[in-house]
Amino acid sequence: MFSGTIEELKKLNTNDAEVAEVVRLKKAGLNEDTIVALVRIAHEHQHPFVATDTVKNLAGANFAEPQILEIAQTDQLDTIGGDAVMLHVIGLSNPTVQLLLRRRLKNIPTMSVGTIADLKNTGLTEREILYRIQQGMTDAQGEAEAAARKKAQAHNTGFTRIHGRRTR
Repeated sequence: MFSGTIEELKKLNTNDAEVAEVVRLKKAGLNEDTIVALVRIAHEHQHPFVATDTVKNLAGANFAEPQILEIAQTDQLDTIGGDAVMLHVIGLSNPTVQLLLRRRLKNIPTMSVGTIADLKNTGLTEREILYRIQQGMTDAQGEAEAAARKKAQAHNTGFTRIHGRRTR
């Protein structure tokens, strides 16, 4: 690390546990300015920085460092960060994930990751899911629709029963 970065961390009264977290982030390839900003943000929220795994997961899911800092500013890094990674895992595109995160950061009601995954697993497209979210669909409504879609899919097996007399 550069000496300027070390001096900035000293000014923030970084404790030994945080130094270990900082080293892990540096090894993960994060920019030193971003690392210092993450520690500063945590201290502004009056807690030590301990969200290294979440930050590494976000970086691994192709989130840019400014986006990670934006999430950190809300002091919901662990909560929103985990959801962001899961949204990528279920196959949503970057623009959709960004839209959903912006909604969460602004406290606009949005379906949970579990409900979104259930709807996606029933065959809804990303566009259809986004439409439902923008129309204000709640988790309860989403789960009800997912259950109905699963039931319809299970009922429609493709087999038909032949009615009539048996031949002898």
